Parts: sequence; C-alpha cells; structure tokens
Amino acid sequence: MKKLKNSKMLKNFLIMLLYTLSIEVIFRLASKIDIFDTSLIRVILGYSIISLVISFILSWFNKTISNVIMLVLAFLFAVYAFLQMGFNNFIGVYMSFNTTSQLGAVVDYVREFIASFLPQYYLVFIPFVLILTIYSVLSITKLPEVNIKKFTLKKRTRYEYPIRVLSTLVILIVLSLGYYESLKVKFMQNELQTVSNYELFKNPNVPSIAVNEFGVLGFGVLDVKTAIVEPEEVIDFAIEEGTDKVTSRAIDDSAWEKANSEEKNKTMLNISNYLINQPIIDYNDYTGLFEGKNLIVIMMESVNEIFINPEYYPNFYKIYTEGWSFKNHYSPRNSCSTGNNEFSAMTGLYSIYNNCTANKYKENTYSDSIFNLFNAKGYETISMHDYTEAYYYRRTIHKNLGSSKYYGVQDLNIPYYNEYRNWASDEDFAKAAMDIMLTRDNDKPFMLWMTSVSSHQPYVVPSVEGDKYTYLFEDTDYPEDLKRYMSKLKTLDNALGILLERLEDAGILDDTVIALFGDHYPYGLKNATINYVLDYDLDDYEVERTPFVIYNSEMEPRVYEQYTSYINLTPTMANLFNLEYDPRLYMGRDLFSDDYESLVVYADGSWKNEFAYYDASDGKIEYFTDKEYTVDEIKNINNKINLKTSMSSLIIKNNYFNYMDNKLAKAKEELAQSNNQILADAEMED
Repeated sequence: MKKLKNSKMLKNFLIMLLYTLSIEVIFRLASKIDIFDTSLIRVILGYSIISLVISFILSWFNKTISNVIMLVLAFLFAVYAFLQMGFNNFIGVYMSFNTTSQLGAVVDYVREFIASFLPQYYLVFIPFVLILTIYSVLSITKLPEVNIKKFTLKKRTRYEYPIRVLSTLVILIVLSLGYYESLKVKFMQNELQTVSNYELFKNPNVPSIAVNEFGVLGFGVLDVKTAIVEPEEVIDFAIEEGTDKVTSRAIDDSAWEKANSEEKNKTMLNISNYLINQPIIDYNDYTGLFEGKNLIVIMMESVNEIFINPEYYPNFYKIYTEGWSFKNHYSPRNSCSTGNNEFSAMTGLYSIYNNCTANKYKENTYSDSIFNLFNAKGYETISMHDYTEAYYYRRTIHKNLGSSKYYGVQDLNIPYYNEYRNWASDEDFAKAAMDIMLTRDNDKPFMLWMTSVSSHQPYVVPSVEGDKYTYLFEDTDYPEDLKRYMSKLKTLDNALGILLERLEDAGILDDTVIALFGDHYPYGLKNATINYVLDYDLDDYEVERTPFVIYNSEMEPRVYEQYTSYINLTPTMANLFNLEYDPRLYMGRDLFSDDYESLVVYADGSWKNEFAYYDASDGKIEYFTDKEYTVDEIKNINNKINLKTSMSSLIIKNNYFNYMDNKLAKAKEELAQSNNQILADAEMED
C-alpha cells in the first residue's frame, strides 16, 4: 500500500484526470451544455484513458521533466478549451484541425476574435492556476543545476518494467472496453441524435455533437486522429417507396442504369443508387417564368436583416420590397462560411462541415453546377469577386464549376488593399462589372455571379469603408463597431444602386433577373450589438437569418414564408429559367415546387421550420405551435438530413460527377452503337 501511495504514476494519473474533468465542467457551464447527462460517463472514461496514457509515459522520466511536461500539457489543454469556446462563439462552429487552410484568416482577425470572448471563458484557466500554484508551493517544479544525467530515463529494477507495462495494459483494456460499450449501450444514446455515437467516434464530422458526447478534449483527440488518417465513409440506405412518382419531366436513365449495372466501385454505386432513386421534381407554375432573361446572382458579404432599411439602404430596400422576398431564409455557418456557402449555392450540395470544402476539393468538377446549366442553355457565364486569392482559390474553383471567365480584383483593375482591415470598394466593383458586361462582343444572354467584399469584418478598428459613412449614424446610440458595419453596408447599397442604374441606362433592366443572398451574418459583431437594430431573439440560430430576394423590374412583389437556405438556389434558378436539369442531383430543391419541404438545415444537422426547432447538439426539440412531431417523425427528418449531408460528402470526396460523366459518356456511346446495330439488323431482315 505504501508503494501504491507513493507511486508517481498514480499521482500523475489522478492529477491529470481531476484536471481534465475540471476543464470539462467549466467548459460545459460556460458553453451552456448540460452537465448532468449520461454522456458525462463516457467523458470520464475517455479522460481516464487519456490520463492513464499520459501518466504512463511520464513515469519513465525523472520528477523534474515529468512535472514540466505535465504543466505544459495542462496549459495546452486549457488553451484548447478556451479557443474552442471563443471560436464557437465567434463563428458558430468548433474549430477543427481539418480547417488549417484558413489559419491565415484567423491570424488576420485575431484582435476581433479575442475581443469576442465572453468573460466566463477565462474561468477555464482556474484549474491551471491551481495546479501551477500547488506545484510551485511544493517546489516540485524547481529545477536543479543543469545535469545531463538528470534528463535521462530512470533505471528500473529487473521486474519493474514488465509489471508496470502489464498493469497499465490491463487497466487500459478495461477502460477501453467500458468506453466502447458506452458508444452502443442503449441508456447512453439519444434516440433523436442525427449521428450515432459509434459513427461519430469513427468520424467526428459533426463537432457540436462530438463535443457534447466525448467532451471538448475528447473531440480534440478524435479530430487529430481523423486529420492524420481520413476515415472511410460507408453509407447504407433503404430505397424509399413512392420515389417513382410519375411526372411530366422526362429523364432518360438508360445510360445511367447501364453504367450502374457494370459499376465495380461500391462507393460510386452507392451514390448512384441513392441519386437515381430520388423523386423527379415536376414542372410547376413558376417553370420558365424568366426563360431567356439575363441573371445576376450576388452573394453579399456578411449581410443580415439590418440591410432591410429604407432610410439607410434605399437601393436594397427597393429590390427587397419590389421583388420576391423570402422571410425565413438562413445562411448557416460552417468552418469556412464564405467559400463553402458560395460552393453550396453554386452546386446545390452541402459542404463538408469540418473542412474548407471549396479549397480542399478545388480540382473537382460539377457538370450540374449553376454555371454548367446556363452554359448548356447557350448563356455566357462569368463570375467576379473584388478581392484576391488570399483565402479561397476562386480562379480554380469557379473554372472547374463551369464559369467561362473569372475576374478577381486585379482583373477588374480597381483599387484594393493588402492589409486585412481594408477591402476593395463594392462601388468600384459594380462599376467595373458593368463596364465588362455591357461591352461584351456577343449578343448571348448572360449569367453573372458576383461575390462582394466591402461589408466584411473587422468592425472594431477604423477602416476606409468602415469610416466612410459613419456620419449617417451620428444621432444614434449604436456602438462604434456597429456604425462601421452599417457604413460598410452603405457601400454595398450604393453598389446596388450603380448596378440598377447602369442596367436601366443600357435598356436591359427589364430583361435581367437579380438574385441576392447573404453568405453569413456579420459574425464580427456580438449578438447584443446586433440587437441594437434587430429586435428579435438571436438564439437558436436566429442570428443566421439573412435576406434572400429575387428581383426583376417587371415582377409583382411577393413575400414567401417557407424556410430555406442557399442550398436551394441552383435548382430554383434552373426551374425559373427552364434549364435542362435533373432535380435528383441536388440536395437542395426548387423553392416553388409542390413537393418542397419547408425546412432549413444548419451545419451540425439542427433544423427549423414553421413548427419547431431541433437542436442536434443535445437532441432536444422546441415547438412554436400546437403541432408536435412523434419520435418516429423526428427520426425520419433526421435520417433524411443525415443521408443528404453524408451523400454530399461522398460526392465531393470522390469527385463523383467527374467520374460519372466519363462513365455515362461511354454508356451512351455503347447504347447508341447497340441501337444502330439493332436498326441495321432490322433493315437486313426487311
């Protein structure tokens, strides 16, 4: 007993376990995550395994080195939990090692990032201060004179090594078996959870749920594991009955069916079987309403409903109130919101939650992207953005999405800044864009995609666009960062005015449709700051409510109530312009379809409609009306969402559309040859 009492390994194990659990409790309290949940049992088991491994490794070093490593690890654990709280509060998602391509962007707005931290987040350093104080008081960390021998592994008795290894291994196996059982045992599962704990352990691709189920440090370990070794994704699904609904939209699947019958790649066949069995959405009263007109899509940087204001932003207000506006439109955040949300709007696919999908898979091609659909209709497709390639590789991404010509800020030949606080002016952007579009040397209709930049953060520091129009808000009690944000919005509104004026002067305003949506809300502002202007509760993802409007100068104004997001943009435009498209190839849907399900899906699998809000992080549901869902109905919605996001992930990771384009071309050629042979044989018989 005396040996056990004096065991350095046991002491380190208990200290590390208590320390990590203290970090977890503070993290959960500060993040408003339920502590009294069965997942805490799994967290304790997981942290016991982590603590055992650390203490076993440290047991081979002398006291000085062991304690130094212990304190360094303790500090890093506290910093990691601190940053995760701040990142989730600032951007709305937990950070992942899979998003390191955006590290430069985080460094750029580090001041705003730190300023956004809530006071309670700093409590996570209390356990570290305590452990540091204890070690200091006991003189444990006091280094002796430098002696090389002090830094070598300690000598062991003949039996000490095997006994230690064997005993540690036995305890580790017992803890691991208990942990494994916790992933499957019924009482520790939330039946409404969108992803099972077992699948989440293999691939923590929904961080908000993973943090709840495995703890913040547990998620960190799993995240590192998947960053080193990408997990294999295998998705099983049952073909739903009734998906063979008869519609007037005729699609010939003979080549696809032939390709599937010969497919050897199980993943590709799985994707094909899922897609080909989705319902074919029929034509509707909106089909072809804008056929032959030009289209301008504008993804507005960091725009929320503050922009809907006739006094400050008359141009957008005109568009919003005279067009078709969608009252319940959202722009869900994810790890790389601007690039990923642009990608989702262009493809109708969900981006992969825990990575910068647009950048990571920039070489992928998508034959049914919004550009390629308009290309097939005989349009000239062009895309533009008034900034450089510093954050997203649009020159490559847009080309592979089918844009015939991409203009970055240098190509537009407008002034811009290299320093992060300043951005190019959207007013200059609008002028340059119209100079290009209105002097084209062909008479094709055009489809133009514009991504603005002026309203991007930072807002807490002075900047050219941030200070340009702050005089408009002198008589308000708005904080300075809000005034700067609204000043930047004024630049964007002026740009819209330039756009409308130039189109009208050129005589093509009536023949042009403009679709505008926000890429994400201004996450450089705190909710309390946004509430100076917007008077509704911003919790439960309401902060992600953003404007979406479709405008043409000849249309009758309408307001639509259905819940939606940017995922539906491409199929909706395809229907309005009567483009040839297969609705089964999109995870989004035509908003005007009779089959459209009013629903917005957030990045972590949470969802909301006119009846309820389901929070995927804790599996709880909140109702807005008397209508309530049964458990099976909630499961059904969650399963559909999980299947869509998982299939999107497989499609992107495997560059599915590029692969199938080649397969289908070959199958069509073989079918044509076969048909020609049949005709030739028939003629010979005659």
